[in-house]
Amino acid sequence: MADQNVPPRRPRDDRGWDGRQHHTSDSYGDPTASASYGYDSPHPYQGGYPAQGDPREQYGDGYAHAGQPAPAPRGPQWVGPEGLGRPAPARPAGAGLPTLDDDDEPGRKVGRRKAIVALGGTAAVVAGGAALAMTPQFRSLFGDEAAAGDATGNTVTDGTAARPSGQQPSTVRTYTEQNESYMGSRAGEALKKNAPTGGRTFSGPAAAAAETTVTVKTVLAKDPILHLARRATFGATPAVVADIKRQGIDAWIRGQLDPDKIEPSKAELKLAELPTQTLSVEQLRTQRDKLNEQGAQPEREVVDATLARQIWSKRQLFEVMVDFWNDFLHVAADFDGGEVYRTSFDKDVVRKHALGSYPEMLVAANKHPALLIYLNQKDSRKDAINENLARENLELYSVGVDGGYKEGDVRQAAMLQTGRGVNDKGEYVLNARNHYQGKVKILGFTHANTFGIEDNKEPTKQQIAAVDAAIDKYITYIALHPSTAKYVAQSLATRFVSDTPPKSLVDRLAKSYTSNNGMIKPVLMTLFSSSEFWAAVGQKVRRPMEYLVATYRTLGVAPEASAKNDNGDNKRTPFARGLRQIQDKLRELGQYPMGQPTPDGYPDVYVAWTSAGTMVNGWNEAGEIVAGYRTVFTYTAPEKLVAKPPATAGAYVDALSMRLVNQKLSTREKNLILGVAGVPATAKVDATFNGAITAVARAILASPQHHLR
Repeated sequence: MADQNVPPRRPRDDRGWDGRQHHTSDSYGDPTASASYGYDSPHPYQGGYPAQGDPREQYGDGYAHAGQPAPAPRGPQWVGPEGLGRPAPARPAGAGLPTLDDDDEPGRKVGRRKAIVALGGTAAVVAGGAALAMTPQFRSLFGDEAAAGDATGNTVTDGTAARPSGQQPSTVRTYTEQNESYMGSRAGEALKKNAPTGGRTFSGPAAAAAETTVTVKTVLAKDPILHLARRATFGATPAVVADIKRQGIDAWIRGQLDPDKIEPSKAELKLAELPTQTLSVEQLRTQRDKLNEQGAQPEREVVDATLARQIWSKRQLFEVMVDFWNDFLHVAADFDGGEVYRTSFDKDVVRKHALGSYPEMLVAANKHPALLIYLNQKDSRKDAINENLARENLELYSVGVDGGYKEGDVRQAAMLQTGRGVNDKGEYVLNARNHYQGKVKILGFTHANTFGIEDNKEPTKQQIAAVDAAIDKYITYIALHPSTAKYVAQSLATRFVSDTPPKSLVDRLAKSYTSNNGMIKPVLMTLFSSSEFWAAVGQKVRRPMEYLVATYRTLGVAPEASAKNDNGDNKRTPFARGLRQIQDKLRELGQYPMGQPTPDGYPDVYVAWTSAGTMVNGWNEAGEIVAGYRTVFTYTAPEKLVAKPPATAGAYVDALSMRLVNQKLSTREKNLILGVAGVPATAKVDATFNGAITAVARAILASPQHHLR
């Protein structure tokens, strides 16, 4: 019964979940915590996919019964200032920084709200974007019984005419790949008109940078060093820019591609203050009560640790690639089992292979308890086959939805992968008795898949190893498939170059991927040696997490607690508390590491993230950081961001812009910021900008120069 445990599919772009599922009774932490944080949605893979149409229908365990509330709208979007219904952090008494939603002050010629919205709105104009309203796209699978035996035969194993064997999945389910579905909008078409076209590969990155002329319209300075710093890190800092200038473009990139030789930062050394991050799966299971007493939540601490590395690690390109793979080969941190397994998946799968071999990463992922539990593979056996992992291996993790596979390929892959699971100790195991035997053919991969395993006899070690090897061989095959090469290339080009990367670049990256057997470093070197990369200045807009992380970086926030910290929480250090505060804010903004509940990861194009409400919320958070309200970290006082502040307002804005966004602003933008302070360019000001320095710095951080990367 090949479809017994496979519930109907959900659309990629229409619905989602805004929080985590209920944990089981032995979960970590306070059992009431989920309610206080608004995590009231079941996990999409805890028993199946959500239904379409009437949201009250139930499909499998873990979904809403009749009468329960409908699921929340789609998760990855910028939400309003109220976030997920959680109050904003309290400020010290008397703190006078207004939020952008406050009324304009009487007598001020240019209101702060209007000025900053005008500044930030420029980012949308520059990028050619507009808010996108997606048309729901529905697809479903129907679970009829099917014959087993030779999966390559003519027997229809897929059930009904609504999902006939042999049709393309995209035809059956009217699904288009996530980023491309957004870019098909009018806003996406506008972006395409301002994207670089064509190009070539040079002998190295420095040569490509020197020979490439930037012709696209952008407000960003067309400086290759700044461009590299924005794209290959989570935000340019004075230290990064100085390193690239000192080492040279080629040497800096080579160093970043060898992260093990880069010394850990102070913040990375402080990750020892997150007690669960050094524990094994077995230790996380056996020390559950102790960790609960400490208030430690492993599935949240792995997110905290990731944010710390994004902000403070010197291995910036490595961290950018970790984030890329966390979207491409996505396993949410908040799933029922994430508290035990997600830290290991981060370490042993994503980080281990982020700059190595993608085929090896995909093989390792398919043997990791996190993925096997997340996509229900542990429950798939020859007489009750679950398709979730087999489908996502093809649709999301390798060839892509338009990569050439058909419904029959999904079915046969699901049959081949039966028997893989997790034992009572939380370890990967292959139960050969539960493995379907019979010939399979998947996208040109064929295997007899017959090992002489009998139900009434214990399988031998050789038989178990042979089954495991057959599945690994298939996973490696699809990881090296030409469609996978193109899919990885398209995704990397979208991340590093443009929301609409030129086909010429995608083709060359795919060729590099294939010729190097899926090794990632050569593909990245091809990318950085391509004229398309250096021509794409200003063609990417920061997503919510990228904006906030870049803000921490450019302001030079230090991981040590400030002298004002009260040490009010004796369970966690100030550093640990501060990272959790950042994570909580990002949850409000709609994006945080490993945060997408569904396995498609976050979209990586600007038009998927347009929301004035969350932009305002992000700007207000930038103001909180500038003012140093979170005493768990150490901040540079805003009046000391510029070492020797000029005496006139206009010159001070220029100097502060150079410090925060590495370039001067346009005359129009500069005048808007002077309007925020309520002074003309020639006015005399002190280091505090006559008391307006925090508002001025926040306004600069609302400019398109900080939103673009």
